[in-house]
Amino acid sequence: MPLPDLDDLIAEVDRTCDTAHRAATSQEQPDWLALLTTAAGVAGQLQALADDLVEDYVEHCRMHGHSWTDVGSALGVTRQAVQQRFQAPHKRYGPETMTDDLRLAMTHVKRAAVQHRNNYIGTEHLLWGLTAGTNSATRLLRSLEVSPDDIHRAVGARLSVGASQAAERIAWTPYSRRAIAIAEERACAEDGEGAEPLIDCHHLLHGLARTGRGVAATVLAEAGLDLSTL
Repeated sequence: MPLPDLDDLIAEVDRTCDTAHRAATSQEQPDWLALLTTAAGVAGQLQALADDLVEDYVEHCRMHGHSWTDVGSALGVTRQAVQQRFQAPHKRYGPETMTDDLRLAMTHVKRAAVQHRNNYIGTEHLLWGLTAGTNSATRLLRSLEVSPDDIHRAVGARLSVGASQAAERIAWTPYSRRAIAIAEERACAEDGEGAEPLIDCHHLLHGLARTGRGVAATVLAEAGLDLSTL
């Protein structure tokens, strides 16, 4: 995959900064401050994507037994520096942020990870837990003529057995955290202003599909689930 060069990025800034081009029709120079603002936004998106890329591989290294010293050496920094960057606590989603149905689904999620000796919770565990019983996610799937049982079997076949015996150290992968963050946004959008909204199973299903990466997104796509319809 060819990476964009500077000319590509400048062209993208010029293309998306309508304000600067409208100004240029009546002035000799475009609105350079508007272009700068757009360029900063593009740079921020690229940086966030780059951070996600590195973080994903850091977590895979940790999952497969590499020490923080090993990871720091690979990145050219000290163990302390890499721990400070990548071991910072992420936002926690406790039971109080979830509906009763989602809390029940999460027990299936954790059980799947423990039984398969995985020291992480991936999108496959989340989708397996969501389709383990009847809830708003499975009702939504049925309304779209997608069988929750078929989804459950398909994702179960992709759960791999690991070697972890430290269930208390199970960590969410970047794609799983992104899915729950999208689910929270979806819950807020549905409930509007007011009390803190509760994340439900169909919100997490939406997050898994919208993430677009990971085992869950692949299984949902193979089942014919259309994101725009969802």
